[in-house]
Amino acid sequence: MFSKNEETNVIKTNVNKEKEPAANTLVSKATEIIGDIHFSGELIIEGRVKGSIYAEDDSSAVIRVADKGSVEGEICVPSAVINGLVQGDVRSSNHLELAAKAVVAGNVHYNLIEMVMGSEVNGNLMHISSDQVSKKRLTSDSNKIGFDNKTLENE
Repeated sequence: MFSKNEETNVIKTNVNKEKEPAANTLVSKATEIIGDIHFSGELIIEGRVKGSIYAEDDSSAVIRVADKGSVEGEICVPSAVINGLVQGDVRSSNHLELAAKAVVAGNVHYNLIEMVMGSEVNGNLMHISSDQVSKKRLTSDSNKIGFDNKTLENE
């Protein structure tokens, strides 16, 4: 049904798509999304999202919540710029910026954080680092092998 040339073109098209930069997505002011969002690239929220928002930690994904934007759910992304309302925990493995009109009603887990005067966090601020992640892995691995946590802490 397909000739070799047509099949080759399809393969080349797929390869080219992988090299394209990640797309930008806008949730406009008049939009409400109910459900979880998994994205790559840049996600700009000017409207309302009722659900959790996720991006891969090792990606260059960034979320921007505009001053009139709101999220009711957890945000787990490498980088975030928040200037609106977030009702839920925020986890940023790379960089988090809380702008002047940011309000976070939940815990904030961050590696690097910038807070502008006027931003508000109603929850705990918890720093995360690669050391903590590797220690958790070591602890969970040692429990599987039969070591106890006290042995690891004394070393």
